[in-house]
Amino acid sequence: MFTYFKKINKSHKPSGLVRSRVLLFAPIFIIGVNGFAQEKENETLETERVVIVKAYTPTISDAFKVKSTPVLNDSVTQQKKQIRYSIFSVPVASTYTPAKGRAANIDRPKPIDIYDNYATLGFGNFTSVLAEFYSNFQLNRSDNIGLYLHHNSSQGGIEEVQLDDKFYNTFLDLNYTSRTRDYTYGIEVGAEHQLYNWYGLPDIPSLTQEQINAIDPQQSYFGAKLGGKLQFDDLYFKKAVLNYRYFGDALSSVEHHVIAKPTFEFEIGDNLITTNFIADYLKGSFERDLAFQTPNEYGVLNVGVNPSLVILRDNLTLNLGAAVYYSIDTENSDNDFFIYPKVTASYRLLEEAVIAYGGLEGDLQQNTYRDAVQKNPFVSPTLVIEPTNMLYDAYIGLKGKISDVVSYNFRGSYISEDEKPLFVNNVRPTLQREGFDYGNSFSYRYDDVNTLIGYGELNFEISKKFKLGASAEYFNYSSEDEQEAWNLPELKASVLMDYQINKKWYVGAQLFYVGERKDINNQVVSLPTVPESVVTLDSYFDANVNLGYRLSDKLSFFIKGNNLAGDNYERWVNFPVQDIQVLGGVTYKFNY
Repeated sequence: MFTYFKKINKSHKPSGLVRSRVLLFAPIFIIGVNGFAQEKENETLETERVVIVKAYTPTISDAFKVKSTPVLNDSVTQQKKQIRYSIFSVPVASTYTPAKGRAANIDRPKPIDIYDNYATLGFGNFTSVLAEFYSNFQLNRSDNIGLYLHHNSSQGGIEEVQLDDKFYNTFLDLNYTSRTRDYTYGIEVGAEHQLYNWYGLPDIPSLTQEQINAIDPQQSYFGAKLGGKLQFDDLYFKKAVLNYRYFGDALSSVEHHVIAKPTFEFEIGDNLITTNFIADYLKGSFERDLAFQTPNEYGVLNVGVNPSLVILRDNLTLNLGAAVYYSIDTENSDNDFFIYPKVTASYRLLEEAVIAYGGLEGDLQQNTYRDAVQKNPFVSPTLVIEPTNMLYDAYIGLKGKISDVVSYNFRGSYISEDEKPLFVNNVRPTLQREGFDYGNSFSYRYDDVNTLIGYGELNFEISKKFKLGASAEYFNYSSEDEQEAWNLPELKASVLMDYQINKKWYVGAQLFYVGERKDINNQVVSLPTVPESVVTLDSYFDANVNLGYRLSDKLSFFIKGNNLAGDNYERWVNFPVQDIQVLGGVTYKFNY
């Protein structure tokens, strides 16, 4: 702190300001003031600077709380005067007459006609025929009946094939469904017929034309099914399914398959507990096996239970479950007990953009003769049928939507299977009795196989009129006893496209790529101490395109092209496919 003073002459009276300063600081400067008074009157005064230093000692003033409702203390107050008023309405003369309003017209879109029935008929090269018929009868508000008939056939004509290569594939399905307030039940019946030929003769050993003419390569398959389902809305006993299927062929093969599956479901807090009970019975017989002329019969009963607990949280869905099976081999008196994990989870990392998922699941898979025919219609009726023990399928992946246009799914998995069925080309037996005994059919070999799989998928929904999808899958196999994972490819890829050109025209395309596969070369005689000779099937590319024109809501025309790459590739050893196939036809929709 700095303070400045100026000495004054004795003959002059100090002003009020100076006097107050002298009085204020008199105790401090008493010695200096007395000295100044003894000086001579005419002595010249000089300005001096005095510096005083003092430590700063802050203090806190008293505070008071402001009342939330202050009291007005005003000496002048005015009382509000009450105002009374009334409105005097005076009509104004006007000659304006408003025009009457008119509702604006709205262009309503034309309702889309939905038809419950349609019929399709088409013809193509290789004397091929395509026929479909679907009909739905609405009996009343709760009951309806559906019918679906499908037929696809070709009279063959593959180049350099020495045996008949025609095929038929026909099936008919009927179903009845009834829905009430408390439950729903349905009944389904069906029949099927398929005809194929074992036309894939190997080059070695060569046969004479007379021997070839004596071969009857035709095989016919027959099937029938009967099933029922019952579902409740508000009971712990949620639903029950019972299915029976018969399958046989023209060579006295017979198979019966029955599956019963009741389901119970109840909630504990926010969690859902579901329990499935399974009874799967398979019984069948072949007239003989491949090597020996003895009957080949099989029978398996699998009984199991599959409880699971579903936990739902904000972004997490967790399914904790297990499956327990007791398997009975009724022909060989061999029983086994199996326990499998069934745990799946998904978590939303970024809403719909990124969803992480994974799982660890196992199951006891019942193999059937019919399943083998659907995968490879050129199998011989000499198969060994037994279930596959899939120990686990461990997988993890990411899926989601990058935008409203692009969605994706990427997954990696590792599968361990015991007794996995692999298709192999049959060796020609010493005695040829049937049309499949010439090295022109396939059978099962079972092996323990571990498979590493990488899968990726991208879908583009550019608009409601244009959709595009692409996927690729890589496989790496490790077999225990067999040299190779027979007839299993290492790579699969596909591209699917659907484009609505305008109201009349539409086009679609399907592109498929399958990598190399390996099979046993039955043209080389193998020895017990020498590994079997292996043949490699080339990879193939298949391009399919369909083009359609809608003449009206009911009538449309189409043309389809299959295997447009024109490659007579072999899906199975010695079984080339038809090259370029073109089929055109018409579809008619209607209501009764």
